[in-house]
Amino acid sequence: MPDAAAARTGRDSHDSHDSHHRGSIAYVLKGFPRLSELFIASEISRLERLGVPLRIYVIKRSDEAIRHAIVAEIDARPEYLPAAGSVSAVALWRWLAQHFGAFAPSLRRVLQRRPLGVIRAAGLASLQAIRARRGLRPRKVYAKEFLQAAALADRLLDAPDVAHLHAHFCHGATTVTWLASVMTGLPFSFTAHAKDLYCASLNPAGLLGRKLAAARFVVTCTEANRQHLKRLANGTPVHRVYHGLNAELARLLHTEHAARRPGDGVLRVLGVGRLVRKKGFDVLVDALALLDRRGIRWCASIAGEDGDAGDDLRRRIADRSLANRIGLTGPLSQAALYDEYRRADVVCLPCRVDEDGDRDGIPNVLIEAMACGVPVVTTAVSGIPEIVDDGVTGLVVPVDDPASTADAIERLARDPALARRISAKAETQVRERFDGDRLAADLARLFTEAAA
Repeated sequence: MPDAAAARTGRDSHDSHDSHHRGSIAYVLKGFPRLSELFIASEISRLERLGVPLRIYVIKRSDEAIRHAIVAEIDARPEYLPAAGSVSAVALWRWLAQHFGAFAPSLRRVLQRRPLGVIRAAGLASLQAIRARRGLRPRKVYAKEFLQAAALADRLLDAPDVAHLHAHFCHGATTVTWLASVMTGLPFSFTAHAKDLYCASLNPAGLLGRKLAAARFVVTCTEANRQHLKRLANGTPVHRVYHGLNAELARLLHTEHAARRPGDGVLRVLGVGRLVRKKGFDVLVDALALLDRRGIRWCASIAGEDGDAGDDLRRRIADRSLANRIGLTGPLSQAALYDEYRRADVVCLPCRVDEDGDRDGIPNVLIEAMACGVPVVTTAVSGIPEIVDDGVTGLVVPVDDPASTADAIERLARDPALARRISAKAETQVRERFDGDRLAADLARLFTEAAA
């Protein structure tokens, strides 16, 4: 495939950086810090503690009011690329008129220092825009990502310690990283997660395959993802590295030693996640309505950022007259969420695969709940069976089945011995297979080899 070959030529060319005193890993992120991406902040913090030198480059500034405490402990200071609005709703010429001035100095400097790399990257971006065209119109987003890659490359060329690039999520951030790799000659890798991996519209016209072919290696967070990527990778190594328990919750569990709070006879059900369809919170609401009709005393909270299913979820709660029984708390800090886990009798996450292919990998909330000793009820979607074994480390129910979900929650409520047995086994599994420090060490070895 000619464009993959061009990318590899750019990566391996002799016009790359002076090799002296190199070894830093440049993390390229769409946004940082993000409340929903504590796993990335934990990963960065752990890598720093392991002695991996890092730089952080961010495509878009975060405007979230709440930040996880671990972010303040990260030594690497984020460097932000120039702000760039959406290109989808405006003509390309109008977008360029508004934004090109912010990117022109970087593009000019990189063109002077790496003219062949810039030409190769421009060709790759143009070909992708044509391949992914809608009707006769090339896709505009690749012009934007080309300019963002030039801004990133400009910073990298002034950072001779950087030996390797790594992007999180395999759509926009990885496209920018790939093009910057072509411009600078630096090798790159990326981590693929969930929606970015399975939604074809995010990597149209074979784009994911081209990025896989150009990458030094790829990381993903479930075995299900790894098998999917291996079918596309054409020889590029694909490594499974679980996220592991996040660093903040691991610290709380180590230092607080707080027992779960005793119940008062009311079953406390907790859901955690963004209010998006793939989380299945509509199924949870319907299951709770069934429990109500069965005479089970319960209260529930759903903690997480609002999303495209939020309005529907609020209507569903109101239609079932459950507004005084189900609280939507919004996003919580890790400390506040830990308090919710301590109060909960069961965590329920009835995940599904969305119409566009979007799905979770292994939801981090399941690892967190299991580490806190809370029994979980969930579905066998994507990588979830890698952590939840039905009747052993949790209860697994069919997708989109409120009755079975209600049955599982009721089963745990009526059989405390089962709940304790499942919780104990789940805690052991998290300690043995999802130790974040050990998993970060696996990732550090990959980076050390790449930067050598």
